[in-house]
Amino acid sequence: MYSLLVTLYFSYLVALALYRLFFHPLHRYPGPVLAAVTHWFEVYHNIVKGGGLVIEIERLHKIYGPVIRIGPNKLHFNDRRAYDDMYTNGTTLVKDSDFYHGVAAHVPEGIVGLCDPRTARRRRAILGPLFSRQALIRLEHTIQKKVDQLVSLLEEHHNSPNSGANMSFAFRSLTSDVITEYCFADSIDTLSDPNFSHPIVKSVGNLMGHIWIQRHFPFIFRLVMILPLQLVLWFIPAFKSQVDMNARCERQIDSLIRSPDALSNTDHETIFHHLLEPKDPQLRPSRTTLVQEASTLISAGSETAGNVCTVGTYFALKDRSICRRLTEELRGAWPDKGRPMSFVDLEKLPYLTAFFKETLRISIGGIHPFPRIVGQDTGEIGGLKIPAGTTVEMSHFFMHMNPNVFPEPYAFNPGRWLVEETKEMMLDLVPFSKGPHMCLAWAELYLIFGNIFRKLDLDFVSLEENG
Repeated sequence: MYSLLVTLYFSYLVALALYRLFFHPLHRYPGPVLAAVTHWFEVYHNIVKGGGLVIEIERLHKIYGPVIRIGPNKLHFNDRRAYDDMYTNGTTLVKDSDFYHGVAAHVPEGIVGLCDPRTARRRRAILGPLFSRQALIRLEHTIQKKVDQLVSLLEEHHNSPNSGANMSFAFRSLTSDVITEYCFADSIDTLSDPNFSHPIVKSVGNLMGHIWIQRHFPFIFRLVMILPLQLVLWFIPAFKSQVDMNARCERQIDSLIRSPDALSNTDHETIFHHLLEPKDPQLRPSRTTLVQEASTLISAGSETAGNVCTVGTYFALKDRSICRRLTEELRGAWPDKGRPMSFVDLEKLPYLTAFFKETLRISIGGIHPFPRIVGQDTGEIGGLKIPAGTTVEMSHFFMHMNPNVFPEPYAFNPGRWLVEETKEMMLDLVPFSKGPHMCLAWAELYLIFGNIFRKLDLDFVSLEENG
């Protein structure tokens, strides 16, 4: 009986493989045989190759052209038209729940995990006012205070080669404090650690480091969430900082639910002003949703902006001519560095803006493709009629590294943005998804780069010199 079941199962796998190779609606699209036969192609490159899927996709596009099959029912494009059809104009496509429920397994009710277009649209509408340009200008001082705190820490504790700082952790500490202060009026104060080694900063980094396991095996994280907390911490001690951060959010949310009037006592507007008091009371999220939305914003708002700051600073220090030009422009426009310069004024500086855009281009943001499902009413994608139910995607990487738009795309060159006409390049510049925190990141990064290069004289420090 056992051998019969094994034989039947093996026969099923062979038949399924033959169907996918020769009879599936996507069988005419080129790509590796392994990708056409099994979903494990993506698992292999994401987990075994350490997130190397996009590198492999780039290689495959060079071999097969602008459309390749990278899964039994999945196509990847390298075509701006297709990108616009999927993400800009693609109103008939929906998020692939398999992907988004995986990457958001720890926060399934946060905005990232919302795959129903109407539900996601309502949540964005609730959060949108807090992240509008007008709101950012009103609350700019909130960001500036945290930037000033980082500058002071670096001047006081890391002002010599013997006291160098890990700027990746420094920037992530800053962005963690900015997002929590801005959104919740309750900073987690990771900048209280002058060595930038606060456990919450490390926990967010650890979470991102395990994102591929979470994406492909979400049941592991769902199991962790239902196990007794003490047992989880016994197996995964590093998880404690994440638990502490969630507990902090829960305390604040419970306090506001018990006493909604407390919202009037905050120093400034927060996400809870919008989530707890939506225009339509029926859209008010549950307590669980509030906690998970808070956790989502903290992770996304700290890691993405922190990475951009790290990449930009690295390239500025690597090419001292870039650093000198930034410094000279900032000194000319900002003679008294003791008085803050506004985000609105900073974004008017040509070279700082060029440097900023090139940093966004080279750092990319979310490099993994964001999959969408083709609907019955979906039109052509990149000039092709794709069968309904097909998963389609395109990584931002291929927009930012398009050599027809960005000559020598792997070179960090702010000068490319100083030409008279940048419209075509701006069409290909898509560093962030269209999430609600995009405008916050834009203002935050201008203020960080402006203050860092105006007020500090940074340089590389070797590990040997720093002990």
